[in-house]
Order: sequence, then C-alpha cells, then structure tokens
Amino acid sequence: MAADPAGRAAARAAELRALLQHHAHRYYVLDQPEIPDADYDRYFQELQAIEAAHPELLTADSPTQRVIGQVLDGLTPVKHALPMLSIRTETDTTAAGAEAFDARIRRELGLADDAPPVEYNAELKFDGLAINLRYEDGLLVQATTRGDGETGEDVTHNVRTIGQIPLRLLGSAPPPLIEIRGEAYMRRDDFERLNERQREKGGKTFINPRNTAAGAIRQLDSRALADKRLSFFAYGLGDVKGWAQPPTHSATLDAIAAFGVPVNADRRVVQGAAGLVAYHEAIAARRDALPFDIDGVVYKVNSVALQQRLGFVSREPRWAVAHKYPAQEQATRLNGIAIQVGRTGKLTPVAKLEPVFVGGTTVSNATLHNVFELRRKGVRVGDQVIVRRAGDVIPEIVGRIPAPRPAYVPNFRMPRECPVCGSRVLREKGGIDHRCSGGLFCAAQRKQALLHFAGRRAMDIEGLGDKLVDQLVDGGLIRTLPELYTLGLAKLAALERMADKSAANLVAALDQSKNTTLNRFIYALGIRHVGEATARDLARHFGALDRVMDASVEQLLQVPDVGPVVAQSIRSFFEQPHNREVVEQLRAAGVHWDEHAGSETANAVPLPLSGKTLVLTGTLPTLTRDEAKALVEAAGGKVAGSVSKKTFAVVAGEEAGAKLDKARELGITVLDEAGLQALLQQGG
Repeated sequence: MAADPAGRAAARAAELRALLQHHAHRYYVLDQPEIPDADYDRYFQELQAIEAAHPELLTADSPTQRVIGQVLDGLTPVKHALPMLSIRTETDTTAAGAEAFDARIRRELGLADDAPPVEYNAELKFDGLAINLRYEDGLLVQATTRGDGETGEDVTHNVRTIGQIPLRLLGSAPPPLIEIRGEAYMRRDDFERLNERQREKGGKTFINPRNTAAGAIRQLDSRALADKRLSFFAYGLGDVKGWAQPPTHSATLDAIAAFGVPVNADRRVVQGAAGLVAYHEAIAARRDALPFDIDGVVYKVNSVALQQRLGFVSREPRWAVAHKYPAQEQATRLNGIAIQVGRTGKLTPVAKLEPVFVGGTTVSNATLHNVFELRRKGVRVGDQVIVRRAGDVIPEIVGRIPAPRPAYVPNFRMPRECPVCGSRVLREKGGIDHRCSGGLFCAAQRKQALLHFAGRRAMDIEGLGDKLVDQLVDGGLIRTLPELYTLGLAKLAALERMADKSAANLVAALDQSKNTTLNRFIYALGIRHVGEATARDLARHFGALDRVMDASVEQLLQVPDVGPVVAQSIRSFFEQPHNREVVEQLRAAGVHWDEHAGSETANAVPLPLSGKTLVLTGTLPTLTRDEAKALVEAAGGKVAGSVSKKTFAVVAGEEAGAKLDKARELGITVLDEAGLQALLQQGG
C-alpha cells in the first residue's frame, strides 16, 4: 500500500536535505561540484516548497535555513566552555625564530642533544577572525567570536550564511558535543570585487580583507553579509564530549575535515627545527600567490600527549607558536601626490611616501586610484597614512591615521592640463577617471603605446623594451608608431648601451614583425577596451581591416561579446583622422597580413570549437595558459578573460578563483584539463 502524502513528503524532505548537504560540501569545501547550479537550485526550491506545505518538517539543519535577514538588538555574550587562548608570537621573522621555538620545546621536554627531532604540525596563520563552532549531535547550535578569550559574542545568525560551514556534520555517528575552532576570512578576489562594486557606485571602500571579514561577522543585521562573501578554515578543537580525539594534531585536523568542515591543505607534519625552517621559507615563497592573506605560520607540537605534558603559561599554550612574516601594512608619511599618465591617457594620482618596509619590500609610491577615492579617504599631503601591499597588488593607501594637522592643507585637485604634454584633461560624463586628450602626441602615452605595439601578443618586436623606448622618445627619434620602421642600424647603434649586434637584431625583429595577422595588428593599435579576444573577434567577423575601420556602431554590435561601450570606443578611434593616418603609414611601411585568414568565411569546414567561447582559470596539470589557449584557438574557439552567459565552458585548474565561482553561479559547464582534451578530440 502506498505511503500517505505526509509520509512521502517527510521522506522526500529528508532525501533532499541529504542531497543538498552532499552537494554543498562538494561545492564549498572540496571545490569539486558534481552537478550544475541549476540542478542544485531545483532541489533547493523543491525542499522549500515541501517545508512551506509541511512546516512540521522544517529542521534546524535544513539548507533552507541559511537565512540572510535576521536583525538583532545586540550581540549576546557567551562564556566559552574552554577558553579560546591566544598563541604566543615569534617576532623574529627569520629562520632563527623557528630554531628558537624548537630549542625551547626540546629544553622543556628535557631532550638530550642526540635525541630524535620533535614532530610538529606546521600550518598557515590566517588573517581573519577566530570563531568557535559548537555542534551538538552533529547539528550547529552556536557560533561565537573569541572575544577576550573567556567570553565571546554569539554570531550564529551571521556564521550560518557562510556556505563553507556545514549546518550538520558529515558522518552517521557525530560526537554528542564538539567545538571546532577556526578562522573566518575573506579571499583577496572577493575583497577586490567588493571594493570594485563600491567604487562603481561611489560608496566607501574597505581597508583590508581582515577588517572587512571581522566587521561583517559582528553585524547585527545578517543582510550586511549579502555582498561580502566570507570563507572559513578550521584549525583546532574546543570543548569535546563523547568523542576520542586522535593522538596527534594532524590526525585531529584530518578528522575535522572528514566531518565536512574545511581545513586548509597547506599543512605539513615536519621534523625538528630544519623542518620548521623549510616550511616557513616554502610558504614565504608562495605567500603572494595564495588567494587569501596570511601574516605568518603556526607551529604546534604534533603529539597531543606531549601538548598535555608541556601545558600552558600565561594563558598561552607552551606547545605552539606563531612565526610571523614581515607586515603588509605599515604607517608612513605622505610627502606629496604626483600624477601618472597611462597608455590610454588615464591620469592616476600617486602617493609619494616616506620609504617604508612593508610586505617584504621597501615602498615609496602607492596608488590613490582616482581623485574621488582620495577624497573618500580624507588623505592630504603631510598626513600619516597606512600603506598596504598584499601579493603582487600595487601598494595602495588604505587611509590616514587621525591626527590634528599643524596647518590648513587644501584638498588635492586634478590638473586641468596633462603634466606631460599640456593637453586638456577631460572626464567622461558620469565617469570617475580623468584622461589626457593628447593621444599619440603625449609622450607618456606614446611610450606606452610603443611598448604595447611591440608586445609579445601584439607585433612581437623582440628587443624593444622600456629603456630603449625611453631613449627613442626622449631623444626625439620616434613620435609615431610608423616611425619605428624608419629606424636603421646607424640610428640604433648610436644610442647609449646599444651595440652593433643588438642594433642588427632589433632591425631584424622590426622587419620580421611586418608579417603579422589582422587580429594582432588590431590589438597592437591599443584601442581602448579592445583586448586580444575582442581583436580576434573583429578579425574573424569582418575579415578585413577596412571593414573594421568603416563599421558603424550597429555593425560592430553584431560581433560576439562586443557591447555598446566597446563598439563606441572602436568607432571613436577610427573616426580620428590621425589614427587612420597611422594605419595607412604602417601599411606603407610594409606591415601586412592575410586579410581573410581566420575570418568567419575563410573555412569551408567548421572547426570543432567554432563559435564557442571558453574561459581558462587556475593552474592546469600539464598545459601552460598559453598552450591551452593555443589549442582552443586552433580548434576555432575563443578564450575570453571573463565569464558571461555566452561562455560555453570554463576550464579550471588548481587555485581557480572568481571565474570558477561565476561559472557555477551561471550554471556554465566546468572542465578540468582532461575534459578540455576530450572536448577537443570529440569536437565539442
């Protein structure tokens, strides 16, 4: 006999909760999704409908309960069952810091010089906010901040919105009680996207990922997290009942990961001081490439028995230490503000700083982005400011240190004339950027235009680098792009530090560059908003340069992925008589290409990926980014720099970031390297 409707609903709700929990773990923690987002959303909506029709079936661990919108009157203090102790910090950022910790541990354990090395677990020191997750019978019942170590604040309403944190632990027999401790943080790409959105709408930008994450977690209204994607890594335990902890810290972290809570993979079991030093140096070399901020590494005696033997001192565990890296934020004085003119004519205010060592290097300049950003930060010459450098990001001023100014200092104003060529400075209506109107007449733009033109992905003129371009432009030998091809051995050999052989090699490279392709030539012109992918689309669509030059905005909009802004930029570029003159002079100098090679009408038989757009992200196992791109293009496909609804597939490798997230959000197919190879072989 068939089950009653209520029974069927209960069974289906339980099935959907298990299904959604499984796929959420694959997505958020393992980064190995098994189904597209559309399927997940369908399951989610089905569960919502069942719970709406049968409220008695709603459970606290239901995926539908990751609500955003709860508003509190205040954060409730919570006394920790076990104190959340801090770890002592080793301020010596050299190898000596690791060696000193190992020497202390050996001394306190009474180990002889010839005794075997101590085993440690080495892990990253995340730059975020410490959180205690309390699970009872596998269900998340409370999340609290560290607070003063004895008492924290209840932030369950916000932590429940973090997709990486399971509402119910994996496994059929979870502990009756387990507290899992870790760090809530914000990835760099999520932070940059957040600030970019803030700039676009003229809002306040955030100082750094750590402060942003910490502030978001402590908001009373969980809606404040809607545009702030937070992440989480576990690093240890709090109170535990009814569960036997493994004998080592490393095994404990493995057990936490098995419960479905994310644990960072960059942890290692190492032996003695030598192992600690090697780990510290290895992570230092990779620090800038990590997708999140760290300010050091943490060493912990791996044996739990030895941890208990060593005990605590001054509310700090004797068996652990944080070994710091050089700071990535430092205070210094703003001595002045200069203007930098870029290749496209954009004027960027640049802070001239009292030199300061930050992020492993000495910084004397930092970007201020634009005048509106500068005003929002309230920065003026003479102020003490905070400069930040993270990864390979250009150093920037994140704010001023509040203090009375000794005298009135006026707000900085953008110049009306270009500081390089004297041309009028303009700002597009509704835009935030100021630009020089001098074009190729501006020496700053001329230098950058020449470097762009000579680039490997443009005309590929080997040997034409920054210093040589400086000499050519500053010496008046070149004023326009076509004049590159008038350079001869005599002119080049007369330049400083230019030997006869180097001059001959450059002349040969210039001659070789004349034989190019239409898409490379279009890209080399440096049209604003036209990158490699758009240049390739234009070449394929029109097949001939004159057709591109004469195309109307409406005709340009027929090109895949060309929108109104790009179309207007191309049209405006070719409407300028001096730009058309440059093109004709380059042709007259002998620059040529097969007009119809690669155009949409050139191939009678469609290639496997013809008309398909792919996006590459992360590091592939065997292919470099350029090799993968070449394979896609050889098969008729296009490699775009960003994910959109028109993207056919995203090829993702290790440490894939925002592009992979966007693909999942849009339900776009995600492939690994093997999937790409199969796609190429099977013709899509």
